[in-house]
Amino acid sequence: QVQLVESGGGLVQAGGSLRLSCAASGRTFSNYAMGWFRQGPGKEREFVGRISWSGVSTVYADSVKSRFTISRDNAKNTVYLQMNSLKPEDTGVYYCAMAPRPRLIPGPTGFDSWGQGTQVTVSS
Repeated sequence: QVQLVESGGGLVQAGGSLRLSCAASGRTFSNYAMGWFRQGPGKEREFVGRISWSGVSTVYADSVKSRFTISRDNAKNTVYLQMNSLKPEDTGVYYCAMAPRPRLIPGPTGFDSWGQGTQVTVSS
């Protein structure tokens, strides 16, 4: 059974930075693409970005491109989301997710296992 645990959220001022972590267990982490999503207050969950199982390939939503960076450490079974130049509209609960099958890069709706989320609040 897959378990994903996010951490690193908090309160930060606009323009600041945060790094989120997501620790995975239950699958061979290095074989699975990972994604990050967020859900702002009163909004639907949206795709933030994803990283391939090897870490070579990343894709980002236009709203975070050039500000956010996804990386992974397969030796630590952990994926990261580095968030810079944060804006109030980045506020929300951030979730990591895992692809449903090994060596598959799903589209934004194709991830299955989800973590419980971590709150990020950006004050103006």
